[in-house]
Amino acid sequence: MGFDLESVAEATSGAIGALVSTTILYPLDTCKTKYQAEVRAHHQQKYRNISDVLWEAISTRQVLSLYQGLGTKNFQSFISQFIYFYGYSFFKRLYLEKSGNKTMGTKANLIIASAAGACTVIVTQPLDTASSKMQTSEFGKSKGLWKTLSEGTWIEAFDGLGISLLLTSNPSIQYTVFDQLKQRLLRGQLSKRTGAESSPEALSAFSAFVLGAVSKCIASCLTYPAIRCKVMIQAAEEDEEGNKEAQNGSKKSKKTISGAFFAIWKREGLLGFFKGLQAQILKTVLSSALLLMIKEKITKTTWVLLLALRRFFFLNKSKLKSA
Repeated sequence: MGFDLESVAEATSGAIGALVSTTILYPLDTCKTKYQAEVRAHHQQKYRNISDVLWEAISTRQVLSLYQGLGTKNFQSFISQFIYFYGYSFFKRLYLEKSGNKTMGTKANLIIASAAGACTVIVTQPLDTASSKMQTSEFGKSKGLWKTLSEGTWIEAFDGLGISLLLTSNPSIQYTVFDQLKQRLLRGQLSKRTGAESSPEALSAFSAFVLGAVSKCIASCLTYPAIRCKVMIQAAEEDEEGNKEAQNGSKKSKKTISGAFFAIWKREGLLGFFKGLQAQILKTVLSSALLLMIKEKITKTTWVLLLALRRFFFLNKSKLKSA
């Protein structure tokens, strides 16, 4: 297929969108993650709601600690979104070329999105584990990326890989819903355009924001119990205020999917699986909506820049050959 310019443009714009949205919403993400990671009986809970996490940071004069792990999170977000969008766009184009279809059905979309998501998770899992540990550390006591990873084994760096692979269904659902809604929305617009095949299709900023919010909300609600368990598995050790013997006895079991599910069920009951759902929806919906809005608006610019670069290198290559 040669150099896939459209896939590179999609990947680059998606990665830039992820970088911007992650930075803007990072304090909310830190509060949400610390709230989700706490698993205690109702009368022993340190955080009754997500605002308690924010108040702790303010009262202890550790407001800047809401950004602990931001560099690692941005690094992970940029790499993961670049790999995901490149893989998704590449496999989508390949499928359409091989099948001869003009559009892709829901089933094919889910398979391609899941494959791209699985590749992304395997590559970026150590970064994901490290960023979760940094976010859930006590305010002011977070360590750097290398120190966080070097404290454990490489096997521990892949904590939560199984449930992360399971959660590839989340972006798969999200981007499938988004892509299907986008195609329907653009169908009428494309018929009025000329030269639509020369550059990628783009939504308006408002349309991309709304579709991104709707698609992520649906995906988050369907997969939230697994999201909560993943945070528990990857979280830093619990605060010293809790029962140390109980912590030592349950530490290893919480590093497995079954152990995390059992801990939630035992201490918080059925509703515990949905603890922090509102904060998760708020953060992920805003994040994904911003990401997709930014991506849609800069995809054409990225396309033009990459096209210009390719033309520049092609002309230089031709001159060198003629010389």
